Amino acid sequence: MPHIELTTIIAAPIEKVFDLARSIDAHAASQTSHGEKAGAGRTSGLIEQGEEATWEAVDLGVRQRLTRRIVTMRRPTYFRDRMRRGAFQHMVHDHFFEPTPVGTVRKDVFDYSSPLGTLGRFADWLFLERYMRRLLAGRKQVLKQLAEASAP
Repeated sequence: MPHIELTTIIAAPIEKVFDLARSIDAHAASQTSHGEKAGAGRTSGLIEQGEEATWEAVDLGVRQRLTRRIVTMRRPTYFRDRMRRGAFQHMVHDHFFEPTPVGTVRKDVFDYSSPLGTLGRFADWLFLERYMRRLLAGRKQVLKQLAEASAP
């Protein structure tokens, strides 16, 4: 099961960084290259604990639908989303936020399992884990830019 950890230092207050991370609109803005949009559940604004959003996008040339639920939230330091339906066998994304004198440290921990057993593990090794890492890093960079552009 691939395990991806990414840490970013953002020159913005923790509350702003936390809210951007759970903003449906900011998420969609960070994934324009995939045509990702919220198609069901929460489709705009800030997602809350217990709510779901179904994302539709084209990834690796295939139209995907992925429904994620916010299963835990401790504002403004942590939330977890878990896949309810989608292409993965299993997916959990933990979001950690820590205030610092210069802003916020944001850490993402992303765990998933690909379907199809050995074939899925081979796809992870061959390309999928790197693809997911780049996708998450790109999203984090856009959210960092949004947070820092509007920081006090």
